[in-house]
Amino acid sequence: MSDSTSRSTPLEAVHEAAGASFTDFGGWRMPVRYGSDLAEHEAVRTAAGLFDLSHMAEFRVTGPQAAAFLDAALAGTASAIANGRAKYSLLLAPDGGILDDLVVYRLADDEYWVVANAGNHDVVAGELTARSAGFDVTIGDETLTCGLVAVQGPDAQRIVASLGLPTDVRYYGIARTEYCGRPILVARTGYTGEDGFELYLDTPGAEGLWNELVSAGALPCGLAARDTLRLEAGMPLYGHELSRDVKPADAGLGRVADLGTPGGRVLVGLAAEGRRAGREGYAILRDGEPVGVITSGALSPTLGHPIALGYVDADVSALGTELALDVRGTAIPATVVPLPFYARKKA
Repeated sequence: MSDSTSRSTPLEAVHEAAGASFTDFGGWRMPVRYGSDLAEHEAVRTAAGLFDLSHMAEFRVTGPQAAAFLDAALAGTASAIANGRAKYSLLLAPDGGILDDLVVYRLADDEYWVVANAGNHDVVAGELTARSAGFDVTIGDETLTCGLVAVQGPDAQRIVASLGLPTDVRYYGIARTEYCGRPILVARTGYTGEDGFELYLDTPGAEGLWNELVSAGALPCGLAARDTLRLEAGMPLYGHELSRDVKPADAGLGRVADLGTPGGRVLVGLAAEGRRAGREGYAILRDGEPVGVITSGALSPTLGHPIALGYVDADVSALGTELALDVRGTAIPATVVPLPFYARKKA
């Protein structure tokens, strides 16, 4: 889909005024960067960055059988989520392939907030509708009426609190409150490896919220910084590490959906030498022979060396295994390392 046919978020005019460059992502016209990718990345690691995530797909599931329905429709046990808490989950095909990864928040005994990837909106909407047959539930698609912004970084709590919003929410928790007379959900979740908050409110209120957060000290950040941040944090991205052809155990997500042991190649983290990074689709080698493929790779801004996620044959997946990345015909030494590549220091 080209930019000319992409959906626009409610913050597009704000991004344009700030000089953002754009790309299509999941069918939406999204800001890639406002200036320097590295400066935006560093802001999140050292201060606070601000992201427009209004492209994400949101569904409100309500009704007396909401918990039972989500137990049946998704991996894991949604009925075990306490009110005001959240859980990472998966939408699986009948054969165990991953249709999407999502976060499920429980707002009340009979009300859940399900957040899915933008590019999988139609798949998730269709599957939830189909799987709701026989359950007393209502599924409301709020994707186009909901704005979502994320504040991430060491200063995120101070900045969010300065707007009068609650910040005593636990990690993977959510609270309902109001902002400028509008209902807002304050979730302590994110996709950067840093502490932070994701704020959901109706689209007319998104611009005012964004501008207040910028005034409070959050730096606008685009998709480029978001990708290097999530890669350093070892977080999978649908369409790269996760897909319809990948089973949870292969991706290291057996804790989310226990469907047995890996059946083929498995996902590993790789740290390489020098400054040349492996990219998606590049081969992973052992003694000059292909044993896997990179799904995401970059020169880590925080660590200063190349890192990558990729699928390799199970017999070369052990920590410490010496491999190589085929970077345009040059074998770059790399080692299988623990994930995440980067973890923030706990206060």
